[in-house]
Amino acid sequence: MNSPRTVRPYQSYVYAYPHKTAYRPLGGHPAGRPALRDLWAGERKDALSLYLHLPFCEVRCGFCNLFTRIGAPDELTGRYLDALDRQATAVRDALGDDEPVRFAATAFGGGTPTFLTAAELQRLCDIAERRMGADLRSVPLSVETSPSTATADRLAVLADRGTTRISIGVQSFVDAEARAAVRPQRHTDVEAALGRIRDTRIPVLNIDLIYGIEGQTERSWRTSLDAALVWRPEELYLYPLYVRPLTGLGRLGAEADVVWDEQRLRLYRAGRDHLRAHGYEQVSMRMFRRAGAPQEGPADYACQTDGMIGLGCGARSYTGRLHYSFDYAVEMREIRAIIDRYTATEDFSYAEVGRHVDADEARRRHLLQSLLQAGGLQTADYRARFGTSPEEDFRSELDRFEARGWLEAAVGASGLLRLSPEGLAHSDALGPELFSPAVRAAMAAYEQK
Repeated sequence: MNSPRTVRPYQSYVYAYPHKTAYRPLGGHPAGRPALRDLWAGERKDALSLYLHLPFCEVRCGFCNLFTRIGAPDELTGRYLDALDRQATAVRDALGDDEPVRFAATAFGGGTPTFLTAAELQRLCDIAERRMGADLRSVPLSVETSPSTATADRLAVLADRGTTRISIGVQSFVDAEARAAVRPQRHTDVEAALGRIRDTRIPVLNIDLIYGIEGQTERSWRTSLDAALVWRPEELYLYPLYVRPLTGLGRLGAEADVVWDEQRLRLYRAGRDHLRAHGYEQVSMRMFRRAGAPQEGPADYACQTDGMIGLGCGARSYTGRLHYSFDYAVEMREIRAIIDRYTATEDFSYAEVGRHVDADEARRRHLLQSLLQAGGLQTADYRARFGTSPEEDFRSELDRFEARGWLEAAVGASGLLRLSPEGLAHSDALGPELFSPAVRAAMAAYEQK
């Protein structure tokens, strides 16, 4: 069997399963699209998650393959919010009133939600509250921002409307590394933005950092980590750099190789150990939480659970049987076209593209979401949901992981299946090995655009 050293550790960042590249148009033609009212009939609605997606950024970083466009000419943000309002109205109508509808968590992501003006952020919050019925001041609200858009007036709106967690993408506190990642920013501007965020007293601050940037060393990586730690963030996410097709770095011809893999693994371990030494607990390969810090936002992967409603053309929604969204693209021209179609849409009562989730896929998704967490998977919970055990359903995969030293706690008296430190380090190799053959085939057949 393969040892960890022969497995490429950075294959795919598994933040959702199945991935959007496995989605396809639903129904075959417009008349056959499933109605949202039918999709949500019979689903539990007492603890839903709500996600609003804003596909706008001032610049696009070289590593970014998110669904986002640069700028918003001709009052595009206003038209987008108009469409978001129409979509929210249609979705809330589809949920019905036969049983209580309650939202247990909310999040604004993107893109960069704080690309919107302060007045537009007020309207965004109004859509979540008045159209969807989410009580933003009584449930966790997580919002993403950037150094250039974390202005005092925007942050004041977010704090006033109940934001409990704000996540800022810094990536590096070293200016030369930011430039290498095609991310124009200055250390001084980042520090000023962090100061403004702390002034709002939003309970949880998360800082995103990236390792594996060209020219980055353990010393410069430590510089970024220490600069972040000065702010005592409640959470830190450490992301390995990926070079994906159609991104800025991808067009420069950068490719992964063994040397780069070794650099990223070395920096990951250095970052993990440094944060642990400073009182942070590891939640997943990427997420670290300061000991004793409040958990005011969703846990890692928690926003990917069933009962998720996504609003906006880059958002996904999850019922127990179907994951659905709008079309997906990375190339800027395609993204612009999708946004234009979204803003022109009047009828949002149907699902456009998606993927059905059968019993096997539900098992794989549950295993992925649990096993990629440092706390592991409680097999009793798995059996209560599916009537089987992970060993029965995924014997060959678990044997392979165990042979590589990726499992620390096999099922025994504890009833816990948990990754070893080496397994957590190889999460981006382990996760894709749990994809079903059907999802692999659909992803492979997807035409990049």
